[in-house]
Amino acid sequence: MASSETDTTYSSNLPLKPIPGSYGLPFFGPISDRHDYFYHQGRDKFFSSRIQKYNSTVFKTNMPPGPFISSNPRVIALLDSSSFQILFHNSKVQKHDLLDGTFMPSTNFFGGYRPCAFLDTDEPSHSLIKTFFLNLLSSKHDAFVPLFRSELSEHFADLEDRLAKKHGKASFNSSIGTAVFNFVFRLICENKDPKETVIGSKGPTLVQTWLGAQLAPLATLNPPTIVGYLEDLVLRTVSIPAWTVKWSYKKLYEGFGKEAKAALDEAERLGIKREEATHNLVFMGSFNAFGGLSNQFPILIKWLGLAGEALHKQLADEIRSVVKEEGGITLGALEKLTLTKSTVYEALRIEPAVPFQYAKAREDLVIQSHDASFEIKKGEILFGYQPFATKDPKVFENPEEFVANRFVGDGEKLLKYVLWSNGRETEEPTPDNKQCPAKNLVVLMCRLFVVELFLRYDTFTVEFKPLVLGPTVTVKSLTKASSF
Repeated sequence: MASSETDTTYSSNLPLKPIPGSYGLPFFGPISDRHDYFYHQGRDKFFSSRIQKYNSTVFKTNMPPGPFISSNPRVIALLDSSSFQILFHNSKVQKHDLLDGTFMPSTNFFGGYRPCAFLDTDEPSHSLIKTFFLNLLSSKHDAFVPLFRSELSEHFADLEDRLAKKHGKASFNSSIGTAVFNFVFRLICENKDPKETVIGSKGPTLVQTWLGAQLAPLATLNPPTIVGYLEDLVLRTVSIPAWTVKWSYKKLYEGFGKEAKAALDEAERLGIKREEATHNLVFMGSFNAFGGLSNQFPILIKWLGLAGEALHKQLADEIRSVVKEEGGITLGALEKLTLTKSTVYEALRIEPAVPFQYAKAREDLVIQSHDASFEIKKGEILFGYQPFATKDPKVFENPEEFVANRFVGDGEKLLKYVLWSNGRETEEPTPDNKQCPAKNLVVLMCRLFVVELFLRYDTFTVEFKPLVLGPTVTVKSLTKASSF
């Protein structure tokens, strides 16, 4: 498989232009930009209005949280699929402590360690810890399908129970969050039920509390503008200290540390200190896996719900036919579900669960949009807003529309522009890149969710509220399949 280091080509015919945009006055410029971002314009309009203003998909701006918390909020925004690709060139950019953007939470949130996600590929421990993750996932390959199916069975039973008790209203986020946490914990911890550990039934709450304190500077409750200024002062003047969520993290650390014995033994065999490996397992299982998947599944069901009954029937027909022919839900059966696979990729394309990616130039370099070339100086921070890159009208026809069969047949050629995993969908995670180690597992779980959904139900309806860090989804109805 060709790597992203070699398969991005550049045209010498594009004019070299100065990067448009402005950072504004020191201190006041970043505050003005973040007020636009959170309260005056909103995220997408913040970027689209500047594209129109500068007639460029590459420009200078400030990104939240701004002064006080960020040491340097100045970024160069990359808002098309061409310029975005530089973020995958590990030889040209580095990602040291840039996971969350222009700031990094205190390492006190992580037991004093910098987890793998914050490490740059040039740091020796990055390759070592990522090898540990990849080996762990490989060793659990046979458990993925039966374990997640078991959790989904409880999830759908829970949704039905909530609908019956609350008269047509069931929180999808809450229900799927429990299923995701239980799956991740049991996968890592030798199928141990978290309810039988020190974590108990509070796993999702513990993680959300811990995540909330770290990511608060990037969040908003979408209040009216005047109230928003007060929220802005509270969330983006002083970081929430790690001690406020120490109890939550301690429970997670104790749970993973006690129950993931086989995984931690393997980490020590590779040369990773057991304590450091445990903190990394907590981060991977809680921040990466739970945080990402508990956002991705609401996005998936939101777009499936918006697509309506016609698509639901097509998916149900395909899924039930193939499962019957294959004699059950197997990896082979999942691979034959052409429309189902395309539908999942389309959800990953149209609304990536993690929309932001950051990197810092290792050296002076030149990047290119579709229309121009731009010089980047060593040390400048590059910011990619993925939803604009994956809805680039010069790559995708009708990019703002959810087209379930977009990646069927010749459409598979477009998969290299699906970038949700911090890499192209056509590439694989390795110890030497920053692509999500569980990339293939996430795609498998999304397919499996769609399969289980339409084996049980003919159709469903939802409503949702958009938030900065992902939608909240309420299930309003589930129409059971008569043949299930």
